[in-house]
Amino acid sequence: MLINLKYFASVREALGGGEQVVMPDGVETVGDVRAWLRHRGEPWASALAEGRALRMACNQRMCDAAAAVAPGDEIAFFPPVTGG
Repeated sequence: MLINLKYFASVREALGGGEQVVMPDGVETVGDVRAWLRHRGEPWASALAEGRALRMACNQRMCDAAAAVAPGDEIAFFPPVTGG
């Protein structure tokens, strides 16, 4: 399944603006995508680390790790934003 990845803020600094990736069988959720990307090694392992606070969106809608992923979806990762 081909999906589009977007990275923002500090995640973008580490990984670039985004990429298109073919996901292997068994990747069904946004959390699965994040885990698969971490297994690519550095810099993905650090930027998307399991304990790191990150927000996620699927097709420009905020979501959690359990959100389903379909072919052609756009998945975005970015740090939480604070105002002030």
